[in-house]
Amino acid sequence: MINLFEYKNSEEFKEKHFDVLEIFLDSIWAKREKSSYYFNDEENRVEQQRFIQFLHKTKTLKSNKYVGVIHFEGETINLLPKIFFKEGETTTNDVKAINRHVLWWLSYCRRLKFPNYLSGLNSEKADFFEILIYLFSKYTRELINSSIYQRYTEVNRELNFVKGRVDFNTYNNNNLARGRHHKISCEFDAFEMDNEFNRCLKFVSKLLLSATKENQSRRFLNDILFILDEVEDVNVSVDKMKRMSFNPMFSNFETIRDYCVLFLDNSVSFNYKNSLKIFAFLLPMEYVFEDFIFGFMDREIDEIKAQSQIGINYLDEEKNFKLRPDLHLTFGNRSLIADTKYKIAYSDDSDQKKGISQNDLYQMLAYAVRFKANEIILYYPNTVNKEESENSELSIIDELAVDQLIHVKSFQLPIINFDLFKESYDCKASLALDFEFTKDKLVRAILKSLSLS
Repeated sequence: MINLFEYKNSEEFKEKHFDVLEIFLDSIWAKREKSSYYFNDEENRVEQQRFIQFLHKTKTLKSNKYVGVIHFEGETINLLPKIFFKEGETTTNDVKAINRHVLWWLSYCRRLKFPNYLSGLNSEKADFFEILIYLFSKYTRELINSSIYQRYTEVNRELNFVKGRVDFNTYNNNNLARGRHHKISCEFDAFEMDNEFNRCLKFVSKLLLSATKENQSRRFLNDILFILDEVEDVNVSVDKMKRMSFNPMFSNFETIRDYCVLFLDNSVSFNYKNSLKIFAFLLPMEYVFEDFIFGFMDREIDEIKAQSQIGINYLDEEKNFKLRPDLHLTFGNRSLIADTKYKIAYSDDSDQKKGISQNDLYQMLAYAVRFKANEIILYYPNTVNKEESENSELSIIDELAVDQLIHVKSFQLPIINFDLFKESYDCKASLALDFEFTKDKLVRAILKSLSLS
């Protein structure tokens, strides 16, 4: 297992697979525009992958800004958030704790339709990919054991009686002409288990069964395939899965659909007897952090009305330089602009700027001018090296606007549960319970940043 933290450490990789891995990641990079997380115009013009730096002289790998997991030629490469990097060895327990944090953040994200089903996740799995398979197989098995998805599908069958409408062409050619007049070819709608959704589910389950090494996940997947034994085997595209919709009676199956999209949209498979040989789940962490903070505010804090990526404004009158702040927050009769910055701030006590870059400050000043806001907030994540969160405030006088005072505040948000990194920690029955204290602490920190507590 190789553990790479964003822009931090580098690790050696097998020389015989070095170039092949780069080609594989190039192929994922080429299809990344399908995901709503990839919308950077500058990066869209780059053809070569940006997930990992390949240092050819030393045959080593170094992570860029993406987090997730890559399965390649029997090797697992974990790409981990930089806020968890610390000097020394990264233990299996550390990786488990980090993956639980990523799952918790993703459960609040809106742009990526990550299935909000996190109960029953035990502490034994360090591999992010295996965690996803376990969650999918457990939820799916529980659901289809109690309720099989069926829908009306048009079928053509030979019957001893007329049902629906008679297919006269088939009846004349195949039945009447051959002395089988008693068999009638009929077209009608039947409530069928062998439908498009179940075919997709069977396809994904077979792929995952060939990839997982976890006995519990294999049992769940085998149970799913046993139940779907009568369903036709077909290969399915992610686009077909995305287009599927459900009536309210089958709304629970939306979670299964979202899982299938998650696997199919973020993996590249080389099929031999439907075997998944390669898997990659990669997301740019800066957008995950932004999406998490927005989703968290929207779901957990009733006092705040949060809007994400509000209408585009421009810095110049010629409309060449776009301005699109991450968050517009409204509460009571106040409103302000907030921006999430996935950067390590407050790491050096001797730094008077506290790690806040001058470019960030210029950006906030542009927001204040163009959005007519005199309150701006910068949100940073805390890090595993500093448990206590910090904040700072500075004022800017706009002399062109009759000495208008602009307040720029920065807050380090507590998004890490430090207890999970202790060897003695016993994971709870669900992620929600694991992060209950962290959730409450984050709510208080956000309310404090807005002077609401």
